[in-house]
Amino acid sequence: MPGRTLNADSASVREIVNTAIPRILDQAQTSTANHQKNLVALYKVQTEAAEYTEAIRRGKEVRLVGERIFEEAILSMLMLVLPMKKGTLPADRIIKFISGYIKFVHEKGAAVDEQSDDDDDTTASRFTARLLKHLLKGFVAKDKSVRYRVVQTVAEMVSHLGEIDEEIYTDLRSTLLERVNDKETPVRVQAVIALSKLAGSEEATEVEDGEQSVSDVLMDILAHDSTAEVRRAVLLNIPVTPTTLPHILARTRDTDTSLRKLVYANVLVENVTQRGSMGPTHPRSLTIAQRELIVQNGLGDRELGVRTAAAALLGVWVDETKQEDESVESGVISLLHLFDLQETTVAAEALTSIFVTRPEIFDNLEFGDKYWTSLTPETAFLARVFVDHGKATKDDARLEAALPVVTALAFRLQESYNQLLEDTRTEEEERIVRDLSDEEKNKLEDARVDKEFIIGEILQMAVNLDYTDEIGRRKMFQLVRDMLSQEELPESLLSKCLDVLRQLSNNERDLIRVVVEIIHDLRDFEDEEEDLDLDKDVDAETTVGDTPATVRPSRSQIFSNKPAKEKTPEEKARADEIDMRCLILCIGMLERVNGTLEENSTLDGVLRDLIIPSVKRKELPYREKGIICLGLCCLIARKLALQSMQLFLGQAASSPEVLKLPILQAIFDMLMVHEHDFLRSDGGDNAEKIMEYLAKLIDSEESGKVKALLCMGISKLILSGMITDVEALKKLIKAYLSPHTVDNQELRQCLTFFFPVYCYSSPRNQRIMRQIFIDMYGELKKVRNDLEEGQEMISAAQVGTLFVDWTDPLKLSNADSRKNTDEKNQTDECIHLDMARDIFKALLEANDYDKDDKKVFCQLLSKLHIPDTVDDDKIKELKLLMHNLRLRRPPRDSTTKNAFTKFETAVCKKFEKQLEGFDEEEYKKLEQLQELFAFLDNIIPDDDDEVIDIDVKKKGRKRYSFYSSSF
Repeated sequence: MPGRTLNADSASVREIVNTAIPRILDQAQTSTANHQKNLVALYKVQTEAAEYTEAIRRGKEVRLVGERIFEEAILSMLMLVLPMKKGTLPADRIIKFISGYIKFVHEKGAAVDEQSDDDDDTTASRFTARLLKHLLKGFVAKDKSVRYRVVQTVAEMVSHLGEIDEEIYTDLRSTLLERVNDKETPVRVQAVIALSKLAGSEEATEVEDGEQSVSDVLMDILAHDSTAEVRRAVLLNIPVTPTTLPHILARTRDTDTSLRKLVYANVLVENVTQRGSMGPTHPRSLTIAQRELIVQNGLGDRELGVRTAAAALLGVWVDETKQEDESVESGVISLLHLFDLQETTVAAEALTSIFVTRPEIFDNLEFGDKYWTSLTPETAFLARVFVDHGKATKDDARLEAALPVVTALAFRLQESYNQLLEDTRTEEEERIVRDLSDEEKNKLEDARVDKEFIIGEILQMAVNLDYTDEIGRRKMFQLVRDMLSQEELPESLLSKCLDVLRQLSNNERDLIRVVVEIIHDLRDFEDEEEDLDLDKDVDAETTVGDTPATVRPSRSQIFSNKPAKEKTPEEKARADEIDMRCLILCIGMLERVNGTLEENSTLDGVLRDLIIPSVKRKELPYREKGIICLGLCCLIARKLALQSMQLFLGQAASSPEVLKLPILQAIFDMLMVHEHDFLRSDGGDNAEKIMEYLAKLIDSEESGKVKALLCMGISKLILSGMITDVEALKKLIKAYLSPHTVDNQELRQCLTFFFPVYCYSSPRNQRIMRQIFIDMYGELKKVRNDLEEGQEMISAAQVGTLFVDWTDPLKLSNADSRKNTDEKNQTDECIHLDMARDIFKALLEANDYDKDDKKVFCQLLSKLHIPDTVDDDKIKELKLLMHNLRLRRPPRDSTTKNAFTKFETAVCKKFEKQLEGFDEEEYKKLEQLQELFAFLDNIIPDDDDEVIDIDVKKKGRKRYSFYSSSF
């Protein structure tokens, strides 16, 4: 705009300003491309207008007339924008322009202040203060569009306010905090955007005692606001700090998919680095728990988009943890250092994800000789996951090129194991010779655990190797067999050795034979074997060598024929130690076989000499392992299972918790595996008694773990059809909703999964749920009435809602797109109509229900699914019950009455044609409804005037008529 010289005349100033500003704003509303040019033009208008002032009080003070005219012109134009609805683009551009001007004018003012060193109020600060005060008045406007626009304007300009008076800041903060509770979602969104910008500058001293800080308010909104859009606004605008990060990470489990994706794709990725340095979401800045949470929730998300975003974040982590001069594997290893490799599978999932999303990393990994000679937990882990991924993707060529031959890997395994044994002996000797400090003990323990982990990774890797090389296969087989024969082999490695042995065995029979031979060798009480050395070769392969580090009595001395009383304490301890090792071996072996006991006669001796004697022992650890072994044997031996069931049942109730768990597990497993055998036994009576006995244990059991296992086992038996007794289902419902199981997450999680699966898998199951609803409501009401102080239980309304949801015919798994099923599946679409009938009968039958119960029942009616097509008799029966309820037991409470009336009106209107001309007298003649009318005859009305004298009813019973002739 051409420059002008303002005359000392307010009218001329007003004319120029009122001409220039509308023209500038008119251009600004059409496009954001011209905003910069118009910012300069508007600033020039303001500067020239600000030059016009008037002296007052004889020149002692100055009235800023020009500034006032400019501010009024801007505010008057802004007032035209405020009523505009959300989504109006010209209004959005104007607000963006105004906020841009606030930033522009403050930047210009800052440059002037640097030159003049003037700390007084400036034109920019005065303009900002007046604009802000004016906008704050609109925060309480009745028009939601006005509230939205003023909060939007403040949200846009709040980052550029510069220095403002404390009073204005306090008003701004308090009004914004009020708007976060606005009933309109768009207003709340803009309010949290504005507060997010204030949160970064708020200091603890500004918050009064007992008052929430802005950050605390935003974190509460992020967790609890019902609208995903509001939570998303907080997430994208809140400053990411160590304080806010835990709340942000909690949104990785948000119910909104897009919000979960934003956590990874925007917040976590963008804050890995900040201004060129390590940011709050850099993997080195996070705790182990936070890193595992991010990976576990991201890669385990049900939505592909979230999983993809989480995988991309892991790729960024790899790049950020790798130094410039590091190789590909070194960058990955640097990231692995930040995870707990031994306790969870999160690191393996993360590494697999990196291989998938960054295939160049997988393709460029190299494992040379130097790599294998200096294995660490991280390098061993990397190699193992590399093999797993290569095997899963069938990239055999890549595996063959990257890995050493089987023979070389066997030698590496042998060397690592011998080093572990040597270090273990050295540690034992150190402990004997001198007292170690806690730091030294921890250091030795950490070193031993790392070596065990490395060996375990090599063993897991060995499972997936190519054993076409017979020499390598024989060497690995002999090595693993010899390791299993060693008493010094850590228990954590037993299962992994057995996995390799199973892979190398020709069949299950060979595996069983080898393990049984090892057990017999360990328990041999005649042959005295010398301990072998793994460094010596036997049969041109590898052999076992002398490995014991301490002098121990020979096995012939331990397992001699001497009675137990004649054995020394040392001999007893050694014998017990070997028995425990053999039991663990048995468990590992039995978990890996599927053949029957009859096909593997070599197990008979182990069962007779080791397992059964262990079950009879008094020491709990041996009984526990013996029970587990016996249970596994029963799974592959039908006759043994039938014979042993009574033994397990006899110990289920009286045993301590440590034994109850394996006993019950064995019982449930046997019932599932040998279902038909138990059902055929004694005509199924024995099986029915077993089911009843197990169901009763739920009520009497006090242990949370045992109760959870009982519920899990019984729920499986119900789903399989072995348990058909409704009482068992009732016990599960009571356990699920009981106040005593509030903290039993395992039980609650199991049953939370079970009930929908049970109900939505079969119309028959839904009918059962409908039939027990009223009874269960009454039983749960008694439990609720007996609640002790501090106990919690879901409300009666929630109980009713659960049953309505479980019996919803539209949620059946076999329902088609029209929410119906074919004739074969026979979906009962009238099941909710039957539930309504049950509710009306319950309300008519007795006065056991108080007004709250009646309110719950009537409010449930609106949640029921009423199909479009209903049998005439069914709908007329429902109409009969509704009229009886209204006339004999009418709802008194207004809420209850309204809910009932609404349902009654809806049903009558929907089925008006079917109810038209309905004659009660003809309906009474229907034989199938005699029971219903008998039920209605026994209902005693609530009103005294309607009560019929008992003597009169004895003489001649007459039905109470409440219809004139028809409905």
